Amino acid sequence: MSTKRWIFAWAIGLGPALLSSGAALGASTTSVVGFEKEQVGTEPSSFAPVVGVWRVGKDGDNKVLVVDGGKWKQGQPSAGLADKARGLYGERYAEFLDSIKSYAYFPLAVAKDADDFKNGEITCRFKGMAGRIDQGAGIVFNLKPNGDYLVVRANPLENNLVLFKYVHGKRSSVEWVRNVPTETLKWHDLKVVVKGKHIQGYLDGKLYLEYDWTESISGRVGVWSKADSVVYFDDFTVKPATRVTR
Repeated sequence: MSTKRWIFAWAIGLGPALLSSGAALGASTTSVVGFEKEQVGTEPSSFAPVVGVWRVGKDGDNKVLVVDGGKWKQGQPSAGLADKARGLYGERYAEFLDSIKSYAYFPLAVAKDADDFKNGEITCRFKGMAGRIDQGAGIVFNLKPNGDYLVVRANPLENNLVLFKYVHGKRSSVEWVRNVPTETLKWHDLKVVVKGKHIQGYLDGKLYLEYDWTESISGRVGVWSKADSVVYFDDFTVKPATRVTR
C-alpha cells in the first residue's frame, strides 16, 4: 500500500482494517466489499453513512449492510456527519455538509476508499425487506463535493429502474424504465456501467436502462435508499475499466 493511501485510510477512519479486511476499493483493480469481518450492530468501516441509519446486520449466517428505515426520521442526517464529511472531502467538507442535508429524505452511505470513479462497473446485491412507503435500493455515482450525484435505483414495491439526478438539493428523474420484475424478500443484482458519458443500468444481469449524460462521469460512489425502506446490501464491487471504448 502506498504511503499516500495509508494516510488517506487513517484520515477517513479505516486504519489497520484496510490492511486486514481485503475490502478496500482500489483505484485500478476490481475490489469487493463484504461485511463478514464487521461487527453486527455497528456502522460499517468501509462506508461512511451520511444520511439515515446504516448498520451491519445478519441475513441468516451472512453479515450484510442494512439501511434501517424503521428508525428513519425525515431530515435526520447520520451521527457524526461533520466528521464523515471532513474525511470524505477534506477542506471542502462544509460545502458537502450544507448540500447533503437537503437530501435527508434519501439515506446515503458513501464508499470511503473510492474517491474518483470514472469508467467501469459498480455492482451490489440487495434485498428489499420492509417499507410501507418505499423499498428503494440504489447505486450512487458521480457524487461531487457540493453534494450533487446520480443514482440508479430499483424498488420491489414499484418494479421499475430509474436514473435520478440530484442537483442543488433537488431530485428529478432522468430515465425511467417500467416493468422491471423486482421481488421483495429476494436477493437481486444491481449494476451500473459507465463508459465516458454513457450510463447503463442492469438488474439481475439484464440491461434495462441506457442514457448519455451531459458530461464525463467522475466522483465518489456509494449505496442509496429512501424514506422508510429496510434493505440489505452486500458484495459492493467496483471494477474500473482499463480503457473506454465508447
